[in-house]
Amino acid sequence: MATNLESRRIMTKVARMYHSRGMRQTEISSLLGISQARVSRLLSSAEEANIVRTVVVIPDGLHAELEESLEARFGLTQAHVVEALDDSDESGLNRDLGDAAATIFAALTLDEQTVGFTSWSASLRSLSATLESARQTGRVRVVELLGDVGPPRMQHEATRATQRLADQIGATALFLRAPGVVASPAIRDAIVEQDAHIREALDALDNLDIALVGIGTCEIHLPLVPGDNFFSEEQFALAKSLGAVGQVNLRFLDAEGKPVVSELDDLVLGVTLPQLRAARRRIGVAGGSSKFEAVRAAVRGAWVDTLITDLRTAERLLAE
Repeated sequence: MATNLESRRIMTKVARMYHSRGMRQTEISSLLGISQARVSRLLSSAEEANIVRTVVVIPDGLHAELEESLEARFGLTQAHVVEALDDSDESGLNRDLGDAAATIFAALTLDEQTVGFTSWSASLRSLSATLESARQTGRVRVVELLGDVGPPRMQHEATRATQRLADQIGATALFLRAPGVVASPAIRDAIVEQDAHIREALDALDNLDIALVGIGTCEIHLPLVPGDNFFSEEQFALAKSLGAVGQVNLRFLDAEGKPVVSELDDLVLGVTLPQLRAARRRIGVAGGSSKFEAVRAAVRGAWVDTLITDLRTAERLLAE
């Protein structure tokens, strides 16, 4: 049911761009990062599904006008609004967002590209679990955007998610098997110096084509615990005292989406904000009331150019 709904959503978006905005198929292909042949198939499918008549008919449960308003307000390339079954259930919401993200990601052309993946994000692990085979013809790499955080069980889940994503798109996986947060810059430098695989993964972050970005709060939530390859409560308090309201891949942002610079940056083993900014496409998959400020900071600062979020978060973003 969810997969069918997401397929109709993509058909509707492409149909509106073609019929309502008058865009050429080549323009749609370039903007959405999919092949022109797929654009043509989506337009044909939209007609067969009775979405396109003399006007574009938006099926129940889809929010095309809301998505276009988000794109215009925040300068997004794409916005996708998911009507979650229960947006008060965080784990269920993550699954709903991940399911939607899998459909969107599967449509991208990835040949010869480097895909950054935040394996500790629950919604992005759901994307990996849901994604069906979308193998590419060219050489593709999947590189983790952050080292390990949390207990061994969570690290194992992260590794499996990265490998599954790589397998489904026929890519080579580059793992960042090192603590995501270390005690000192000296320890970070020593870890990098001693492990060639870590250096290879970190070097790949300089050439990201697509980044699946992790968006988080300035709080500690189970199964994460303070100091377990993660920031402590005192370190989060420091970030908040400097104005942080959220973070992308453990890089802190203020309410306007500007970087909150501190010594904490030197303790993170993962993608930097300049590396993230340089990625050709930055996809954020997050929602829920607890992450609202973080999502708002991410779109205000243009740290993501594609946002996949829930209906309530989308409405709150526009209401402000």
